[in-house]
Amino acid sequence: MSETQESLAHLSAVEAVAGIHAGEFTSEALVRACLERCDAVDETVQAWATLDPDYALEQARQADEAHRTGVDLGPLHGVPVGLKDIIDTKDLPTENGTVLHAGRRPTEDATVVALLRQAGAVIMGKTVTTELATYHPGKTRNPHDPERTPGGSSSGSTAAVAAGMTPLSVGSQTNGSVIRPAAYCGVYGFKPTHGAMSRHGVLSQSRILDHIGVFARCAEDLALLAEPLMAYDANDPDMRPQGARNIVAVAAQEPPATPSLAFVKTPVWDQASEDTQAALEGLADLLGDNCDVLDLPSPFEKAVQWHRTIMCADIAKSFHSFHENGGDKLSDNLRALIEEGRKTTAVDYNRAVEWREVLNTGLDEIFYDYDAILAPAATGEAPLGLESTGSPVFSTLWTYCGAPAVTLPILRGAAGLPMGAQLIAGRGNDGRLLRTARWLVQAVEDV
Repeated sequence: MSETQESLAHLSAVEAVAGIHAGEFTSEALVRACLERCDAVDETVQAWATLDPDYALEQARQADEAHRTGVDLGPLHGVPVGLKDIIDTKDLPTENGTVLHAGRRPTEDATVVALLRQAGAVIMGKTVTTELATYHPGKTRNPHDPERTPGGSSSGSTAAVAAGMTPLSVGSQTNGSVIRPAAYCGVYGFKPTHGAMSRHGVLSQSRILDHIGVFARCAEDLALLAEPLMAYDANDPDMRPQGARNIVAVAAQEPPATPSLAFVKTPVWDQASEDTQAALEGLADLLGDNCDVLDLPSPFEKAVQWHRTIMCADIAKSFHSFHENGGDKLSDNLRALIEEGRKTTAVDYNRAVEWREVLNTGLDEIFYDYDAILAPAATGEAPLGLESTGSPVFSTLWTYCGAPAVTLPILRGAAGLPMGAQLIAGRGNDGRLLRTARWLVQAVEDV
């Protein structure tokens, strides 16, 4: 791989768009550089479920032809994006991480894929997911240490960005499947407000908990990818018509006042490793008067169990046909989740659903005084071993509440591996969250 190709493969998406528009290089050169990077590292990382170089290069050539004729395809003109293999694509397989869907070829794109094409993106390929986006690992390994998990369930989407194989990727989160792997792999991960991005054409676990999420190498890139995906889609019952989000513009602004953060250890603080606790406490100390330690009221202690009640019951419903018609092909772990969900009573399920709004009312009071909550993104560094994707517990509360959250790879653990700081904002404040995230990264870098 030449030095020029190496440098192109590690550009941010913002830099890539600017370079293509300025004629400094072509989309084809950028995509070819990313493919060369795939050739160099993916035998070890194994981030891709489907990667068709000819398909990716042809899209890039079409983007270059449009540029030559003066046509701007959109904010992602000619930039490659990886897609988690639970997101339907009409011209690539979507196998959902299970042998039960081996060779499955959808007849139409998921809404987010159609929006990516409208924005000018090159669909790079399909990235590895865990089994049906649950807990049983796929083949992907952590780019920082192949003996460690990349996290899940958006394993390949995270690892592909971390390893320089694509500047952007799309994943999903029902518990911690964006925030946790981003922390483990040392990239930026963003889970927007519940209902901000369409899930039409995406494997469904739980309507109440499922989110689309995105991965990148900087906060500006998260905004660049997120904004075109936030278009209203009537096919998703949790989306509502609204005006333009302007995520890119808001995220790029300087905060009108120095942001104020609430450092929330959450009720599961005891599950964080010692170096995670020390790193978060050190970050809070660094921020000084701009960060207050805050305890959550006692009802928040039940959020993890309420989340599990909803998730397991919805998995039992959503994956009923898999269990009935191919249960012997499912992992023991997934079968156990389905069996647990089948035992959930309607009373317990509805109580778990209703308490979300109660907790969000409590969060609204916090966000009246603070720009964002600061919390761990994961229990620690990526664990050794490939049998597990690690604990999602530091994402569970925020997923349950549907609040936007972002992982910032600004911390290191005892083994020198990445650890993420997580910021959470009030529902609907996605742009402000990314603006605060960019401020926090700069504040740490300036020290």
